[in-house]
Amino acid sequence: MNTFFCADACRKADEDIIGSGTNYSVYILIECPYPWEYNAFESRFLPENLEVLMASVNKSKLSVRFLLITQNQNYRQNNRKILIYEKEQSSFINGYKKYEFDVDHPEKIAPIIQKYLAGDNLDTKTQNPQTRDILVCTHGSHDKCCAKYGNPFYTEAKKTISQLGLKNTRIWKASHFGGHRFAPTMIDFPDGRYYGLLNRESFSSILLRAGCIQSLKRVYRGWGILPTSIQVLERELMLRHGWEWFEHEINLLHLDINSDKTVIKTELAVLQPNNSTYICQAKLVKDESKTVQLKGSCGATKESEFTKYYINNLKFKIERKIAEAMPITRKKAS
Repeated sequence: MNTFFCADACRKADEDIIGSGTNYSVYILIECPYPWEYNAFESRFLPENLEVLMASVNKSKLSVRFLLITQNQNYRQNNRKILIYEKEQSSFINGYKKYEFDVDHPEKIAPIIQKYLAGDNLDTKTQNPQTRDILVCTHGSHDKCCAKYGNPFYTEAKKTISQLGLKNTRIWKASHFGGHRFAPTMIDFPDGRYYGLLNRESFSSILLRAGCIQSLKRVYRGWGILPTSIQVLERELMLRHGWEWFEHEINLLHLDINSDKTVIKTELAVLQPNNSTYICQAKLVKDESKTVQLKGSCGATKESEFTKYYINNLKFKIERKIAEAMPITRKKAS
């Protein structure tokens, strides 16, 4: 009997979990009751037209992540909710724009998504921009750590939200979005930040954006609007600014990764709440002392290397005005 749990190995290794918040331009969240298969989109309550659409989207290599969500385990009715989170389309951004729809039959899910992906005008009457959506991975059929840690955390987190009286915060069970070994793991929308190794105390701080900001150092996986390789830099800025950082907007100006990914040069423009801006320049260097060899999931047959970086040569340049469109330049150094 296999008694290996990847989340236990992560904790034992004291892994620094920053740099694991996967980067997508669009998240499409589809309400679907349990049970979920290992491959969530082979689950029994999903219509065939949705499978066909997803196959087409995956083939096109679009930066789109499909996830299943639910708030209970029972098949009750055909009514389903669709949430689409789209990365903001401007120079300075701090999260995702939401579209929210309700359908009365699963067969109607795919046409709405198809219409969105085609760029057609959408009926946005059901949009609810004020609501915060928190996704907790409970996909135990994909990785047993998400059942062992994700399910109890979801129950406790739901209770915490209720006790804190947070009316515009919804919590969802979600299918696999990566990072089994960080269970319980979650994504917080609309900002699109990833967290892991959570408990009640750290979750309450994230909900309220209060308490000691340094406590996030252990549970923060990264901001999904940025490439994983430079998320450690954003965490450093967050720890320096405190909770006010969540009101800042950023623009990735430059990203230069050398061939063996041991050195990264990057430049971020930061727009502060008072409308002043600054440029942050940094070199990130592979941190041999924190880089780990671990099995990335409970079912992995061998260990993988998970590269960590430290920040070297951090510089700040104050700017009063930045041109509206500053193009990002990416290159791979030889």
